[in-house]
Amino acid sequence: MLDSFEQTQIDTSGATIRLIKKGDRFPLLLLHGYPQTHVMWHKIAPRLAEDFTVVAPDLRGYGDSSKPEDGPDHYNYSKRAMAQDLVEVMDKLGYQEFFVAGHDRGGRVAHRMALDHPQRVKKLAVLDIAPTYKMYMSTDKAFATAYYHWFFLIQPYDLPERLIGSQPEYYLRRCLASWSADPSAFAPEAVAEYIRCFSNPATIHASCEDYRAASTVDLQHDEADLDQKVACPLLALWSERGVVGRRLVKPFQVAIFFLKKLLRKHMRPCGSFWSHEQCHKANKTGVKNYERFRYSYTCRVDRTEFQCDHRDRVASSACPARVGNVHLPW
Repeated sequence: MLDSFEQTQIDTSGATIRLIKKGDRFPLLLLHGYPQTHVMWHKIAPRLAEDFTVVAPDLRGYGDSSKPEDGPDHYNYSKRAMAQDLVEVMDKLGYQEFFVAGHDRGGRVAHRMALDHPQRVKKLAVLDIAPTYKMYMSTDKAFATAYYHWFFLIQPYDLPERLIGSQPEYYLRRCLASWSADPSAFAPEAVAEYIRCFSNPATIHASCEDYRAASTVDLQHDEADLDQKVACPLLALWSERGVVGRRLVKPFQVAIFFLKKLLRKHMRPCGSFWSHEQCHKANKTGVKNYERFRYSYTCRVDRTEFQCDHRDRVASSACPARVGNVHLPW
């Protein structure tokens, strides 16, 4: 799949990252979620490559990227370590500034990247997430039931590894089906690639470490940075039928938690895997909104649209979208 893209791998200080790349315009880094690989972008990436230089890696521990040892306190699978990999990848590709879009786990890596490397991330899109700290602090019975894997995968080695490893294909197919609104949206070739990668015991263990890090060292990092917000323009997309969109998203509260400048939020009529289920709208939304990032914003307050120039957004106290220190959906 994605045969028209260049395939390569890049060594970072902590891992070897496998990626695909195509395009000759401003760079856009696409980060996948669990239990997937860069192939999750196969319906969207070719169209985006017409307007951007698309870079789509496998996160460390996933796909054909390397699987480092866990490290103390699961640090090697912290979102800080994962983000550092990708900043180094973009360095070696020659990109000092870039846009980032991340889904699920990739969205959490992208969020941490924007906090740790604000000078590098010029625009950010997060797909179907709320901040990890907020989600853990908001846990209730409904959330724990729907997101059981957040609590299953963090159990000590090797309980989840042994159980998943006994039938990895069944587990992966069950995840895709139960977290989507339309399981038929997954191309057989994509599912086959997910199964190939997820059948590797090292991938199963690394993905568990990803979640173990989220419940330990990532929470420590997030708690230390509670007063730090994303500085760049942010686009947030949630699925109407997903757990985050249905149960956790209160846009103003998420805006305050995520960022200090600007937020656009959308709800999509699909399950969690919207790049598969809503690829035609994902193409349109992604290109349209990244192009709008370049030129101007449409601020929606009480269903009224306003225009405010990108260059003046920080000081735009007259912009009707400004409420306190938070710019509401543009």
